[in-house]
Amino acid sequence: MKLKNLFTVAVAGIMAMSVVGCGSAVSVDGEKKAEATTEAAKAEAGTEAAKTETEAAKAEATAEGSGTIGLSLSTLNNPFFVTLQEGAQAKADELGMELIVVDAGDDSAKQASDIEDLISKNISVLIVNPVDSDAVAPSVEDAIAKDIKVVAVDRMVNGVDVDCSIASDNVAGAQMAADYIVELVGEGAKVAELQGVNGASATIDRGEGFHKVADEKLDVVASQTANFNRAEGMSVMENILQANADVQAVFAHNDEMALGAVEAVSGKDIVIAGFDATDDAIAAVKEGTMACTVAQKPDLMGATAVETAQKLMNGETVEKSMPVEVMLVTKENA
Repeated sequence: MKLKNLFTVAVAGIMAMSVVGCGSAVSVDGEKKAEATTEAAKAEAGTEAAKTETEAAKAEATAEGSGTIGLSLSTLNNPFFVTLQEGAQAKADELGMELIVVDAGDDSAKQASDIEDLISKNISVLIVNPVDSDAVAPSVEDAIAKDIKVVAVDRMVNGVDVDCSIASDNVAGAQMAADYIVELVGEGAKVAELQGVNGASATIDRGEGFHKVADEKLDVVASQTANFNRAEGMSVMENILQANADVQAVFAHNDEMALGAVEAVSGKDIVIAGFDATDDAIAAVKEGTMACTVAQKPDLMGATAVETAQKLMNGETVEKSMPVEVMLVTKENA
């Protein structure tokens, strides 16, 4: 009996130890699972924190103005806009910003396509120099619908509330030129007008300024478009002279057309006034083949447009309209 009892007690002890051992194993497994769960939670939290940090960094980068700027120009076949583009690029380089430049070639349909392409590149700000101030409006509205800020430069966008418009006082500049023509040829003199691209705000404004003076003090015998182009300026002026050989003066809406008119008059004593103060025009004024031009600052306009774009990306408030002063350039001050 005693041996059996001892055997029973031994077996019972072994079983008890086994139960304790199993309990310890279960406890260890539970701890491991708990630790694994904690580590997974930490990893997930770390991932979420990293995502949040990345998003914050992106937001901060955008706020600092690191987005891309799109510059849609009416044409680069004109020294004025080449200088504007150079001013914009120099400022973008200085600020460390990316600038994508597209050239519409004075084609409204191409400009619309250019702007849609810029929109697809997720630009932050669109700087637009319209070919046609009316025709560009739908494309600009598309950009605004994508939360893209818009700055109009040199010419307005009709019917659209853009963030900022940067342009010279074209009306005042044309009035200056018309007044100077009157001073040189006298009231009642016969004059011709070479208009810019139909629909461009510069064409409209410069025409308005010229006619404020000319309709009262001059006899406008011809007014035709030459699309801001030198070659067209020459051919249109030749045609005007065939019908009006006694023209005494010409007001051209830009220097390129004025320089074309210089070629067309072939040394005749005709006063020619331009607008833009390009290098070629200033040289012509100094030589006396042009009477005057109206000075703008296209490089400053381009730089100001890029600076304004950066401010808009930073969330800063900018002026809705930024007029650029103009000045009459004659032989005395050229």
